[in-house]
Amino acid sequence: MKSVDRTAFFTRLRELNPHPKTELEYSTPFELLIAVMLSAQATDVSVNKATRRMFPVANTPQALLDLGDDGIKRYINTIGLYNAKAKHVIETCKKLIDLHGGEVPHNREALEALPGVGRKTANVVLNTAFGEPTMAVDTHIFRIANRTGLATGATPLAVEKGLLKNVPKQFLHDAHHWLILHGRYVCKARSPECWQCVVRPYCAFRDKAPSRSSS
Repeated sequence: MKSVDRTAFFTRLRELNPHPKTELEYSTPFELLIAVMLSAQATDVSVNKATRRMFPVANTPQALLDLGDDGIKRYINTIGLYNAKAKHVIETCKKLIDLHGGEVPHNREALEALPGVGRKTANVVLNTAFGEPTMAVDTHIFRIANRTGLATGATPLAVEKGLLKNVPKQFLHDAHHWLILHGRYVCKARSPECWQCVVRPYCAFRDKAPSRSSS
């Protein structure tokens, strides 16, 4: 994708959604961290249903530790992989208290040292909680970047590096959210709804795009 097309691509997304945000519900960096940890291989809808019950009861590292492993599981047992996730939440809370005074660290190395926190989760927290111009590459962003030609790559890290290089700086803070939402609701994996895609004129996939009648 040419530089002028990348600018037009994100200008159009910004026009339609000037202030994009995550669909995960949170009110503090710690709540966001836990919600993103729970969202691995799960939908935001399922995570929100669980955290709406859990966060009013326990939304700090110490409060979740006080709930204990079994207590946390009772709130998140509708989410996939909840046993492993409960264990990671407990271990992460301990580290946050022991190493960071109960606060979520504002740097990648410290975030990735937390149990259950990989590069993608760290990038979400850095971008969404702390305003860093990072790019968390999930399945939606990986697909869209390759499909549209924004940034091609065989691995999430390669796509991340490509997007950080190719996305115009004025859009980088919000690009993560625009791309996720576009992938979730329009540029879907199996049945992309290209007939209603607002950035179709700039997309490398446009000549292969299905029409509404063929979907």
